[in-house]
Amino acid sequence: MSEELQNLDFALKTKYLNKKYGNKKIIDNLNISVKKGSIYALIGKNGSGKTTIMRLVLGLAHPNSGTVEFSFDRQKISGVIENPAMYPDMNALDNMLCQCYALGIKDSEKISKELLDTVGLGDCGKKKVKNFSLGMKQRLALAFSLIGEPEFLLLDEPMNGLDPQGMKEMRDMIVKLNREKNVTFIISSHILGELIRIATDYAVINKGKLVREFSHEELIREIEPCVRLKVNDISKAIELLNTELNINNYKMDGAEICIFGNTDTAKINEILVKNDLIIESISAQDGDYEDYFLKLMGGEV
Repeated sequence: MSEELQNLDFALKTKYLNKKYGNKKIIDNLNISVKKGSIYALIGKNGSGKTTIMRLVLGLAHPNSGTVEFSFDRQKISGVIENPAMYPDMNALDNMLCQCYALGIKDSEKISKELLDTVGLGDCGKKKVKNFSLGMKQRLALAFSLIGEPEFLLLDEPMNGLDPQGMKEMRDMIVKLNREKNVTFIISSHILGELIRIATDYAVINKGKLVREFSHEELIREIEPCVRLKVNDISKAIELLNTELNINNYKMDGAEICIFGNTDTAKINEILVKNDLIIESISAQDGDYEDYFLKLMGGEV
């Protein structure tokens, strides 16, 4: 346990984390901070290093340099990386009992039944795991990870291959555990639409490097619909927006002014032209989180 993090609101910090396989650098000076009680989404293209980060955090791989620091004991960390081992000719309960026995858990049958109920597998009876759907196997893997009441859970592509109903059920389970049990999550996924619904914080990874780390509130501000304006005199345009149109919710994006909120494009155009400004471009832009993330995933900041 890191003394530095003991009294802080962070569950995890990595500092200058590096990992190589052979001569190939997979993780490059990674610094991320995961707040306690958050649902922290790792986003990146295939091969960007998301799974390796999780393996390093769980202790399944060792960094070449850098540190991973926690604010609690490692015994309270759990995770599902890739495909966990299951006994295909056993049912869900027997698989859970084997996991409990291996971990030395007391009251294993009671705990196993409770966890199977938690993940929606309480009524699957004697059905063998080899006959489970992908969604049922994902739920069973989640039940495995909940043995021992972890405070910090890492899930690698938990919604991969699920149908829309399965994705909703997985999403609801994650949110329930987060809110009711105060479990901190790190989740990797390429299904952006599902992550947007549950994540409180994001880290965008490109080629093992952190491109950007931000909260959900910051994301909403970044992708808020706006009017993009480019003129020959920015200072004068801003003055007119303030004095003539009472607009003060804007930001600069390069040579353009991004105006947020309910705006009347025609009125903006009228006032600026009336005051002898040359409008090079003016257009309404809808918020597009997919385009925003794709740019970041490509290394654009």
